[in-house]
Amino acid sequence: MSARPDRTPLSRSFFDRPVLTVAPDLLGRVLVRRTPDGPVELRITEVEAYEGAADPGSHAYRGRTDRNASMFGPPGHAYVYFIYGMWFSLNLVCGPPGHASGVLLRAGEITVGADLAAKRRLSARNPRELAKGPARLATALDIDRSLDGTDLCAGPDSPLTLLTGTATPSDLVGNGPRTGVGGAGAAHPYRYWITGDPTVSPYRPHAPRRRST
Repeated sequence: MSARPDRTPLSRSFFDRPVLTVAPDLLGRVLVRRTPDGPVELRITEVEAYEGAADPGSHAYRGRTDRNASMFGPPGHAYVYFIYGMWFSLNLVCGPPGHASGVLLRAGEITVGADLAAKRRLSARNPRELAKGPARLATALDIDRSLDGTDLCAGPDSPLTLLTGTATPSDLVGNGPRTGVGGAGAAHPYRYWITGDPTVSPYRPHAPRRRST
């Protein structure tokens, strides 16, 4: 019988490390989202790392703005942004204050609260699709901009907490280019996933948006 996942909350020191160290170490960890409707828990299966000012694919590459301010704050906080005028995405801030690096949560397995997540994700055809992709993940967990800046290390009263879970062995960690990132940022193999996990989203290369004529 396998051991139960560790329910100990991760400390701020976990996040206060280089983003390329934190990103693969997030695989298998458990994110808890608390709402008045009840909790939903997610085992993280796919992530992408962004290195701030050193990374052309990062929102912080050109400096601090009102939108990305949370990335420059202390580690262990959430950075939530709205993309394409349709979806939210959840990132976890890493490294020292001012460094502006973070990890995008791309996919995961809903382990608690699947019925609640399914009510939010009516188009999901099966449980594997509830959080298969960053927009789906945010929808299933009821993530929006009101959670931007949330402290994941604030304890059980926080709407978001990251638990130790079960770390993924290095031989099961896949690694490759990030999904949909173009330009100079496309060269960075900063996407990590649990090999063979059915909740991991399919890789899609960057497709330039066509201008209307």
